[in-house]
Amino acid sequence: MGRLLKGHGWHLAAIVLLQLVQAAANLLLPTVNAAIIDDGIVAGNTGVISRLGVLMAGIAAVQAGAAIGAGYLGAVTAMGMGRRLRAEIFSSIQSLSSQEVARFGAQSLATRATNDTQQIQAFAVLVFTMLIAGPAMGLGGIVLALQQDVGLSAVVIVVVPLLLLIMSLIVRRLVPLYRQGQDLLDKAGGILREQIIGAGVIRSFVRQEHEIGRFARANSSLTANNLQSALLVAAMLPLIMLVVNLSSVAVVWFGGQRIQSGQMNIGALTAFISYIMQILLAIMMAMYVLMTAPRAAACAERITAVLDTEPSVRESAGPPAHTLHAAPAGWPAASAQPGTLEFRGVGFSYPGAEAPVLSGISFTAMPGTTTAIVGSTGSGKSTLLNLIPRFLDSTEGEIRLDGVNIKELPLDTLRGAMSIVPQHSHLFSGTIADNLRMAAPDASDEELWAVLEKAQTMRFMRDLPLGLATPVGQGGTTLSGGQRQRLCMARALLRTAPLYLFDDSFSALDYDTDTRLRQALDAELASATVIVVAERVSAVEGAHLILVLDGGRIVAQGTHHGLLETSRTYREIAESQLALDGPL
Repeated sequence: MGRLLKGHGWHLAAIVLLQLVQAAANLLLPTVNAAIIDDGIVAGNTGVISRLGVLMAGIAAVQAGAAIGAGYLGAVTAMGMGRRLRAEIFSSIQSLSSQEVARFGAQSLATRATNDTQQIQAFAVLVFTMLIAGPAMGLGGIVLALQQDVGLSAVVIVVVPLLLLIMSLIVRRLVPLYRQGQDLLDKAGGILREQIIGAGVIRSFVRQEHEIGRFARANSSLTANNLQSALLVAAMLPLIMLVVNLSSVAVVWFGGQRIQSGQMNIGALTAFISYIMQILLAIMMAMYVLMTAPRAAACAERITAVLDTEPSVRESAGPPAHTLHAAPAGWPAASAQPGTLEFRGVGFSYPGAEAPVLSGISFTAMPGTTTAIVGSTGSGKSTLLNLIPRFLDSTEGEIRLDGVNIKELPLDTLRGAMSIVPQHSHLFSGTIADNLRMAAPDASDEELWAVLEKAQTMRFMRDLPLGLATPVGQGGTTLSGGQRQRLCMARALLRTAPLYLFDDSFSALDYDTDTRLRQALDAELASATVIVVAERVSAVEGAHLILVLDGGRIVAQGTHHGLLETSRTYREIAESQLALDGPL
């Protein structure tokens, strides 16, 4: 909490002071009012009425100013806290590996960073505007009520515990409902996200009614949960007002009897009623805070679960300035050629899995060569590639880049030494230029056009009247799959790196574009280390080394023509695509 409120110390001090001033002013008003009645109206002294009336107006003005000031500073502080909390959640999410993201779910993480944070922020606003003023008014009201008339204060002794009991029973029921409600909101949001992304699939299989029903069931569960919590909240205020009104009747009834017997003045009764109202107002302020507290607590638990998650891929403890080719004292010296990638008995298993995804992977990729990875679906190709930038961490063996274990390198250094084209061609909302400059923020327009030409995008780029300023929808939905792949390829080429990773980056291209693109890449990346994961045999024919994966193991390796002669697995893959004839 301290780090979230960093820089707001004087805000908090001012809020406490203003709330104390507000509470003091509220408590003074009934006393002045009682003096006006007893010493002014009853005694017929107009001078007293005038003086005390001016004083009362001044106190009211101070009270209003303090309330406005506390409210403003409370809102500013709560917004600042929310901003820092969102930033921490975002930073934590960015540090999570693919495993942790999959465990939480993308929709749940988005809800925690937005809706959950908003609930905590709303709770903070109430706390910063009522936390001090409410208790101060309540305690001060009790003390001053006792000073006015001890006997009549028996009403307070009965009413306050009754009100606290009502609130505690309702809040106790609200806590699990709010926690369940946030989970149901995750579920409904996840279903809606799936249906928006997969709208084409739903329509193509005429499953609209089924999906409407699926969302309706999730929505009904969320509605029922919110209805229960809303009914409890709605019941709280009438119950409290019932107790408040009954207590007011009791005070007037017993107070009238004491005035008639001469044990109490009219002004004292008026002040006592005001103090009772102050006490009950303090309890109602506490009620508003307590109504939001259960939801905020549930949200805080969900956010804490994200912030406390230890990423399976941990940052190296080494100096951030460490580079691959100029290692500081105490770091392993880079003995290999720049861009040399070596796998030594590498394996990977998901926690709790019965069998490893990868096992015993060993090979070396040298600068100026292309290493291709092929295999059937589920053989572990993409997982192997994701181990190199440490999107996942190997559980066995080690991976070395330029002779240095990649787990000893800071993540920024490691990932800065490579350029990656992911399996899913993801583009961000913005322009084409914005998306390309993610790889090189300072790149000129001429450099952008150069990589676009190398990525074989000029055919469709010429048809875009805005050129580089052409807007791109979120996820690249305004472009075809092949266009997205080529733009992602251009983005990767914009960064000059010793190592390039292509994860099935040619699947949406026609054969003519595929051929021309690979020729351009061969020329552009002639001195780099290139790792290619591909489904098409045509995309790996020219590779210097082809690794054939099956069941998470390398079952064969060699060149295209050599593997056709020696590997049944590779030949079966090739035959299915190239219609080769003849026995092995």
